[in-house]
Amino acid sequence: MPLGNLVDTLSPLARVATAVIPFLLALVLRLLLGKNRATRIALSVATVWFSANVLLAPYSLEMRREIFRLGTHLR
Repeated sequence: MPLGNLVDTLSPLARVATAVIPFLLALVLRLLLGKNRATRIALSVATVWFSANVLLAPYSLEMRREIFRLGTHLR
C-alpha cells in the first residue's frame, strides 16, 4: 500500500494526532531535559513535521472531497 493511501485511510482525528503528538513530545522533552542540542533538534524536526502535515492536509483525498462539498453547500 502506498504511503498516500495509508494517510487517506486515517480519520481526521488520527491525522491531527499524528501532527500534534510528536510536537508535544518534543516540548515535554525540552521542559524535562532543558535546552541542549538533542532537544533543539527534536523540536525542530517536530515543528517541520507539524508544518508539513498542516500544509499538505488540503491535498489529501478526503480533504479535497470536503472542500468540494463545502462549495456545493455555499451555492
